[in-house]
Amino acid sequence: MSAGNDTRRGIWLMTATTFVFAMQDGISRHLAGEYNVLMIVMIRYWFFAAFVMTVTSRQAGGLRQAAATDQPLLQISRGLLLALEICVMVAAFVALGLSESHAIFASYPLLIAALSGPVLGEAVGWRRWVAIGVGFIGILVILRPGFTVFSPAALIPLTSAFLFALYGLLTRLAARRDRAATSFFWTGVAGAVAMSCVGIWFWEPMAAPDWGWMAALCVSGATGHWLLIKTYEAAEASAVQPFAYLQLVFAIALGMVAFGERPEPAVFLGAAVIVGAGLFTLWRERRTAPAALHKAPADD
Repeated sequence: MSAGNDTRRGIWLMTATTFVFAMQDGISRHLAGEYNVLMIVMIRYWFFAAFVMTVTSRQAGGLRQAAATDQPLLQISRGLLLALEICVMVAAFVALGLSESHAIFASYPLLIAALSGPVLGEAVGWRRWVAIGVGFIGILVILRPGFTVFSPAALIPLTSAFLFALYGLLTRLAARRDRAATSFFWTGVAGAVAMSCVGIWFWEPMAAPDWGWMAALCVSGATGHWLLIKTYEAAEASAVQPFAYLQLVFAIALGMVAFGERPEPAVFLGAAVIVGAGLFTLWRERRTAPAALHKAPADD
């Protein structure tokens, strides 16, 4: 997919995307509070895999072209990582709530920046290292050392952020040799196969009303990914990526309205620090990208 230049449309699409994904997280929190997380994620992946195959089959070359890769282990690893990350994050919603989970998960862009050096060999200058350090101060503000930090629940969304950061890095690594359609195909198929092998053993009867919620979860997931595809078709990723943080705002609002969550002031303060550091990191990456065409930046 080639990015367009309709930035305003891209921003609106990204806003819609984050809203839909926040609603998806709320439904996941509800269902995982009643049923096994692995079963919920497995059913969600069945629908997602069907969506992926439908989308890729309509592109040039069809499914065969989309599945073609000379780095299958890397693509499968990406799919497995994302499936594991989703399971961990849904568990975090149940254990910690939407608000705190998303506030901590918002640190994943900083983790990507920190790990891009050892994983991808990219240069990370002192300014971005400072932003990464400030972001992790924000995490400590949320965790409140001496209190919540010793609770295992506080570490679940941080683990999810770490897994998603690894997934993002492997996606960038795969993109060096594979098309976006190929990575998209393997993300859905590998995840669906893995979750089917595990989740089927945790199957349990679901009440009729909850099957309605399950359908809403699947549809919202497909809708969110479709909107995301349209977002990157409309505008450059660097222009719309900062608006992805709106998912944190929507998730906190949903947690307060639908689940009665009352985040402490430390959560809002820490989230603001994390988002600020993340936005600075995105800004530095966008600013140094043109310079990288000529030479690697030494002080970004």
